[in-house]
Amino acid sequence: MKRIYLLLLSLLLAVFVIADPQYEEHLHLEPLPQGLLLASFNFKSNATLQSFEQQHFRYIPRSLGQILQHARTKELHLRFSSGRWDAESWGARPWDGTKEGGTGVEVWAWIEAATSEDAFFHWITLNHALSGLFCASLNFIDSTRTTRPVHTYEPVGDHSNTSLSSLHLLHGTLPREVVCTENLTPFLKLLPCKGKAGISSLLNGHKLFDASWQSMSIDVRPICPERDSLCMVEMEQTVDMVLDIERSKRPHDNPIPRPPPVDQLKCDTSKPYSSPNACFPMDMSNMQLWSLSDVFGRPIKGSCLATDVRGERSESVCIRVPYEHQVFTSQGSIERKDPSSSHRCYVLPEYDDFDMALPQQESPAVISRPTPPLYASRSFTGHGQERGGVQTLLTNPSSNVAVSFTYFETLPWFMKPYLHTLRAQIATSPSHSQEEIIKSIYYRPALDRQRGTQLEIQITVPPASTVRLTYDFEKAILRYTEYPPDANRGFDVAPAVIRLPPNPTDPSSKAVYLRTTSLLLSLPTPDFSMPYNVIILTSTVIALAFGSIYNLLVRRFVGADEVESFSLARIKERIKARIKGRFGVMVDRFSNKEKKTQ
Repeated sequence: MKRIYLLLLSLLLAVFVIADPQYEEHLHLEPLPQGLLLASFNFKSNATLQSFEQQHFRYIPRSLGQILQHARTKELHLRFSSGRWDAESWGARPWDGTKEGGTGVEVWAWIEAATSEDAFFHWITLNHALSGLFCASLNFIDSTRTTRPVHTYEPVGDHSNTSLSSLHLLHGTLPREVVCTENLTPFLKLLPCKGKAGISSLLNGHKLFDASWQSMSIDVRPICPERDSLCMVEMEQTVDMVLDIERSKRPHDNPIPRPPPVDQLKCDTSKPYSSPNACFPMDMSNMQLWSLSDVFGRPIKGSCLATDVRGERSESVCIRVPYEHQVFTSQGSIERKDPSSSHRCYVLPEYDDFDMALPQQESPAVISRPTPPLYASRSFTGHGQERGGVQTLLTNPSSNVAVSFTYFETLPWFMKPYLHTLRAQIATSPSHSQEEIIKSIYYRPALDRQRGTQLEIQITVPPASTVRLTYDFEKAILRYTEYPPDANRGFDVAPAVIRLPPNPTDPSSKAVYLRTTSLLLSLPTPDFSMPYNVIILTSTVIALAFGSIYNLLVRRFVGADEVESFSLARIKERIKARIKGRFGVMVDRFSNKEKKTQ
């Protein structure tokens, strides 16, 4: 009986493992207004928690797994972002903003430790290791750039109640970091196919970093689908970008845009000033022809370990276009089209290249994305080098539902806000009191050269309203050694993070994240040429003083009566004597040469 029980248990575990593939990849394409294209790459790698702890690495790379184990990191979230997501034109963010980071580099993690000091030690170890792995400046995240959010972030993975009590959340940002190909290359090396096959073969640094907006993310978390079930460790890698189709189609050898010939222009005859002699070009940006090879510079190189729960090849590429639009693909691919939705997905050929082309359509191939639940923008106010202000505009587009969220800001220590100047008022209706808008405030003041300012505010915006959040701050004066090489450019301030909690009435809803743009703070900058001027002036004074003292010590002074009288005849005699002496020497040399020749 015991053997039968063990056999059944092993069969159940085998079925569970087969039903949960260890690697998945998916590419979602969606045309946006103004001739743009949203491309979202998603890669998921799974491993059992037991094999991960025993360092049996297969799809989760050993280089990252050992770092997490050494730093006692139970959950990691890493973001590389650049550009700005235009929510007013493009709509809601992909993945509800959960895979998006602020400008530069953003990282937060849950670390297991007994004390806060021990957690910070492992946090520094984690950042130094990730800095070497991803060729980024994460080693510059110190205590001044580290915060401990209270209301903004929650664990995404499944953690037991006993482990949650010993987990510490730490968050750090580097808004000044420039994301480039040096970060993409190690990102691709974490994938099983290393960017050589599958949808990752489309990821090209020239195209990715030429995008209007791009974000790369890495999330590692534990997953326990059910209680007392086999727990997994999931690593999810995501690349989102917004490409300009027309700019991406330009050849590398001739990237300069040129106007089309006259015979290829399509005129907009609906304009009142349209005539045979005047042509107003029609906007064809949303109806132009494009393909994967044109936009990304290459087709997809076959498939990469993409299987579904039955072990068959899964759908790797999906596109969101109107149902009646035509989409051409390469031979060997399988199309799965859902009549009830605007999505159509394709199964990639196993070994052959895959390409997708959208011919020129008579109607735009753009389907509007959902409206975001909140619009946010932040800017500086005031003038001068001593004080300033920050203004944040929070707009609720809904006409009947109020929006509640957490507003989180991380400020550098040299930017000291005045909390008593914090004001929140509705721009269209100033009659609302501040207590109706701001529900609670968590404030952790900064310490000079030790930690930054942490500000978390619970805010509620009424329907169809815009809240203006303002406060004043004071600029500190730094030591001249604390300025960067390009001090006159300014200092980057990390973007604000906004978290909208999930809908309590909908169990399937998740939190939505928004981020504002980063700010550029101008501080009082000293004249760095003064040290060199002081060095030169000091050297000149020392040279003059040393020369005068040296002359006084070395020179021999003689009285005027002891000096021989000046006589012109004596000078002439000395000159003649020297000339005769030189002439005699030359005669002696010439006579010696004649004797040797004889």
